[in-house]
Amino acid sequence: MASTKGGIIAAKKNEVQQAESKKGLQSLVMSMLPQIGKALPTVLTPERFTRIVLTALSSNHQLQECTPPSFLGAMMQAAQLGLEPNTPLGQAYLIPYRNHGQLECQFQIGYKGLLALFYRSGGKDLQAHEVHENDTFEYELGLEPKLRHVPALTDRGPVILYYAVYHTKDGGSGFAVMSMDDIKAHMHQFSKAAGKGFSPWSTNFDEMAKKNVIKKVLKYAPMATDFVRAVAADESIKHYTEKTADILDTPNETEYETIDADYDKEQSEGEKRVDPETGEILNEEGNLNL
Repeated sequence: MASTKGGIIAAKKNEVQQAESKKGLQSLVMSMLPQIGKALPTVLTPERFTRIVLTALSSNHQLQECTPPSFLGAMMQAAQLGLEPNTPLGQAYLIPYRNHGQLECQFQIGYKGLLALFYRSGGKDLQAHEVHENDTFEYELGLEPKLRHVPALTDRGPVILYYAVYHTKDGGSGFAVMSMDDIKAHMHQFSKAAGKGFSPWSTNFDEMAKKNVIKKVLKYAPMATDFVRAVAADESIKHYTEKTADILDTPNETEYETIDADYDKEQSEGEKRVDPETGEILNEEGNLNL
């Protein structure tokens, strides 16, 4: 009986701590409405952005436990880039990570966020595709780069590579190709959770592969400096303080291990399921909502 009573007391104490943490972060967000308004581009109003952030905070107890400087840093990155975090649009995500032994909030740009930033920066077209074994696919580098892809109408076979293509309004263009070996090498090098069941590399390999080949091709695109800075902010943890002038120029504090694999199981029934690595919102089957 004593053990049960002690467990109940501990559980209630934890609930109180979580409520206080949530209330504290909510108050901080509301107090920063003027700073949010200054950071936001015209594509978003401060009121709408604040509501979105508060909704994300209320629906994810792990976010409520993140350190205030990291949460505010991730929030301000989303604000400065004009991307809606943790919504079905898939533009950006505020993700809880175990960093330096404590929960901190990491900012991540989503697949659709990259597209939005590209088009705002003068881009004309940006797309990524997978190539199957039985497709007709040819590409050539050098002084006159060429790329040709004709998908097979039936029996396409397994996917063997991915490519991305961009076009700018002034006539610039380029493409990048990544073989399946390239994709998997990148996965193992940069994803500490790639082998775990909750990792999007396990549940949504195709979308993760496309995101990475797009990031590769955009490295060579003649884009504005602001766009380059935005892409560099992806997957970063930055601490916001009263002295922070430009959050995108703040050093990345990431030295993380992903949160426990039980994260997804601990979410309440009314909470949206989110990949703990990319923050992509999932449907009931565990697939991306595209």
